[in-house]
Amino acid sequence: MDSPVTHPDVFVHVRIIIGMVLGLSITRLVTGLARFVQHPKRDNIYPIHFAWVLFLLVTIIHFWWFEFGLSAIQRWTFEIYLFLIAYAILFAFLSAILFPDRMDEYKGYEDYFQSRRKWFYGLLALLFIVDLIDSRIKGIEHFQSLGLEYPIRQAAFAIFAFVAIFISNKRYQTAFVTIGLIYQITWILRLFDVLN
Repeated sequence: MDSPVTHPDVFVHVRIIIGMVLGLSITRLVTGLARFVQHPKRDNIYPIHFAWVLFLLVTIIHFWWFEFGLSAIQRWTFEIYLFLIAYAILFAFLSAILFPDRMDEYKGYEDYFQSRRKWFYGLLALLFIVDLIDSRIKGIEHFQSLGLEYPIRQAAFAIFAFVAIFISNKRYQTAFVTIGLIYQITWILRLFDVLN
């Protein structure tokens, strides 16, 4: 049972499972965004919430793109498999927090988002920490290929998210999501424009 399975179908199998979970996340976000078009008077857009939806959507698409790096793994274990499923579930959980099943008890997305701010930012901080582990699983060469900027970036995002748990200041949250979204897009275009 300890001998590694290197058959290429193992990677495909893992990607299918991860893809199912990520598909739920994208569906949740796109369906939530469609509500703003379907019911423009009922569901008012809250800019901070909306920007985090865009950030998460871009990040999920990016995640699916860079997870191709898992193809370099020669020895698949249940622990790696479980870790990757849990990582994908974090995206699903964040998506569900951004667009809840019901909004009856809230005045709108601003009221809702601020009431769930601690959960959202706590899980977001965790997401950036987990990504460090994911990158290391792909091998030391992969991790080093991302350069020194990568761990600094991950730590900065995690710290800013952690701080946002305790700071309800909307200027801070606006600056964080605006800079974060711009940086995330430029990061993807600079480092991940070609799949390899």
